[in-house]
Amino acid sequence: MQVFKKMVATVCALAFTTLGASAEDFTSPEILIIGDSQISFGSGPAFLEFFSDIKDHCHPNARQKKHLERLGEMRVGVIGVRSSSIDSWTARSERAKDTICKVDPKWNVNAGAYGFVNKTGNKYVQIGKGKEYQFCAAKTSPLEEMLRDGYYDPKLILMSFLGNSAKRWANNPEAAVRDVERLQAQLPPDLPCIFMTTAPAYKKKIVDLRLRAQKNLMDAFKVTGLRCTFVPGATPETVAANQGNKHYFRLNRNGMVKDPYHPNEAAAKNFFALEMDQICSAIFDQIEPTREQS
Repeated sequence: MQVFKKMVATVCALAFTTLGASAEDFTSPEILIIGDSQISFGSGPAFLEFFSDIKDHCHPNARQKKHLERLGEMRVGVIGVRSSSIDSWTARSERAKDTICKVDPKWNVNAGAYGFVNKTGNKYVQIGKGKEYQFCAAKTSPLEEMLRDGYYDPKLILMSFLGNSAKRWANNPEAAVRDVERLQAQLPPDLPCIFMTTAPAYKKKIVDLRLRAQKNLMDAFKVTGLRCTFVPGATPETVAANQGNKHYFRLNRNGMVKDPYHPNEAAAKNFFALEMDQICSAIFDQIEPTREQS
């Protein structure tokens, strides 16, 4: 009996130690940015740079500076997962969330991570490997796993998607509404949130499809009443900057655009310069306390 009691005590102690260590090992960023492969292939560093220095970019007044205190230390984590979308981040079935949870068979990495969540020096990571990327569990979505109690606890989240659901949203407004409703159901009700569609592509045909998708998605936000601030990434200014400008896209040896979907880092810097006022307004709109909080 004594031996059994000692075994139980040992197991309990080990469990307590493991849980304690797990909690100590991971610290959540206060500002969390999630998106698709545009982050991996171009915009990740621009997101990190912009949100790491909100005060310098947004020039807050005294009231806004006070509200920024809600973001604590303002540590920024940026994670972009290959061809992901709202649908894959909020899906609970294995097949639907494979984009995020399935190991890439060729490269063994499926995401790009920057800032507080990745200090390895290698931007490429595989979701599911490492304490920062435990987003996959049975019967829950990657977003739910990320935001579960005791894990990621951001003070502000920004989501950046468009291209991978462009055809779905452009051709089916009801699908956009369903995706936004599911997102609405899984976001904590008190979490300040921004949704920004991704930067325009190189070819007019791609841009036109995404503009239709963006309109239907924006309408879906209005219909559902999702309280996240919506920032359109495709505007007349950003389209004029990217569409047909080969210097903002990766080129092959012959100087031709080889990837018309993912703007490069130079394009990302210009995109943030053009979108700065909208992004800053969205930040301050979301972190301003409600009357009940003030």
